[in-house]
Amino acid sequence: MSTLSALRGRLPADWLCALTLCAFALQTDDFVITGVLPALARELTVGQAAAGQLVTVFSVICAAVAPAAAVATARLPRRRLLTAALALFCLANFAVLVTRSYGALMVLRVLAALAAAVALPTVLAVTAHLAPPERRGSSLATVMAGLTGAAVIGVPAGTWAGTALGWRAAFALGGTLGLGALLLVRAALPRVPPAPPAPLAARLHPLTRPAVLGTLLAATVAVSGHLMLQTYLAPFLSGLAGVTSTTLGLLLALTGAAGIAGARVGGTLVDRRGAGAAFATAAVAFAAATAGLALCGALRPAALALVVPLLVIWAAAAWAVPPAVQTRVLTLSGPEHGPQTLALTSSAVYLGASLGGALGGRLLASHGPGALPVAAACCAPAALLLFAMAGRRRATLPRETGAPTA
Repeated sequence: MSTLSALRGRLPADWLCALTLCAFALQTDDFVITGVLPALARELTVGQAAAGQLVTVFSVICAAVAPAAAVATARLPRRRLLTAALALFCLANFAVLVTRSYGALMVLRVLAALAAAVALPTVLAVTAHLAPPERRGSSLATVMAGLTGAAVIGVPAGTWAGTALGWRAAFALGGTLGLGALLLVRAALPRVPPAPPAPLAARLHPLTRPAVLGTLLAATVAVSGHLMLQTYLAPFLSGLAGVTSTTLGLLLALTGAAGIAGARVGGTLVDRRGAGAAFATAAVAFAAATAGLALCGALRPAALALVVPLLVIWAAAAWAVPPAVQTRVLTLSGPEHGPQTLALTSSAVYLGASLGGALGGRLLASHGPGALPVAAACCAPAALLLFAMAGRRRATLPRETGAPTA
């Protein structure tokens, strides 16, 4: 196809912007609830722990549905599939404007999560397909910047909108971003043929390697520790230092920026010292920061001048984990199973997010917000142990993988 050949030769910005906006919209919608959690819980007359389960159910569905959805939709044209998924995503978010009950809101979150479970893997697959081989890595990095950018811009913007216009405005923002992504996809994305179908067994094959499974379990535990606190950051900071919704938006932007810096540092550490050392550094920093936050919780009220540096280290350490995990699983699985392994890594991350939200909600309801950083700190050594054990298993693999020790 001549159009596709031209695209491969010069990597135009229009389709890449469309896919990056898709990633930005989907990730913003996943975590935008964290900034409006107290107001949402008050109006719907539910506890904040119950309100936090709206984040949990989104992550559970993305983790469980994405691999099966990739198989079920393999024969569909990519642009048509993305259009349909984004349309459902927009409808589910705009419908929140007329929702008056917790049950109805939960149903809408399920629908939005189903759309995201289809759309996000498709976005990454289309990016890899359209980008020339020599620029595939940078193109995927650009789309991934949409995910991290959601933490810096999208979630704080949703928090501020929810504070000024009511919590439903945060979901309206998600719908508006999704609509913009849909229109840009229709205008800029070329027709991409469906990928050759792969059976679900082939996609799950990397799990037969204990070292891969151990690494994915380490990622799940690490993410669980992060989201245990992230999901309920509003009530935690409110009780800790009297943080208001407006200040929370600024803090979310700051921690998002710290997360981007942490991801870059994590990637550099992987290149220079290996995945094991990078993961260990991130885990130790995460444990130290959350332990500091736990101490602040015990001595509350705490000064923001003390809390903010700990939040920055916490966020940076949490986002430094993915480069080490991705490098390790790609090394272990080999190039023939690389796409399937990265899909499973995404599922492991969503599983960790769902577990963190669920466990954090239980702790919040039973022991109060002060228990959250304590439990989060305990996740770091557990994740590090799993990662180290997976590394030892990797050392016993046959050398035909030809990959350096990760």
